[in-house]
Amino acid sequence: MELDSLYWETGWQPVSREVLRDRISLALGEGWVTDGNYSQARDLIWESADTLIWLDMPLPVALWRVVSGEVLWNSNRETFRDAIFSRDGLVLYLLSSHRRHRQQYPRLLALPEYAHLRVIRLRSARGVARWLESVPSDGQAWRAGVGF
Repeated sequence: MELDSLYWETGWQPVSREVLRDRISLALGEGWVTDGNYSQARDLIWESADTLIWLDMPLPVALWRVVSGEVLWNSNRETFRDAIFSRDGLVLYLLSSHRRHRQQYPRLLALPEYAHLRVIRLRSARGVARWLESVPSDGQAWRAGVGF
């Protein structure tokens, strides 16, 4: 499940914390994978996950990916102009959060309630590719939070 698609409505309208948590709760089942990380629902996901994959890409890589102009979720598209110049754009968000997340996540993952998680921290596209090659293709279900 792509968490951004559960949080953002068309026209970049966010849903309330309660709606987000309800949508995530309904989507969690026997075998699931999430894409994204929202602190408002971290407890729901991390407590029921068995594996957490941290896509900890270098800042330039992350910045390049957000200015690509792709259609994201619910018909939303981050334009180059908005990504660079908007106060709510993804570039400003990345610039303000990248370092904070690199400091915050190890502290959070050290908490006793998350000790059950197998954490895979991937720091490059090459590392992601190598890891993907190692994943069994036998259809085994994963319950993983992926992609902050």
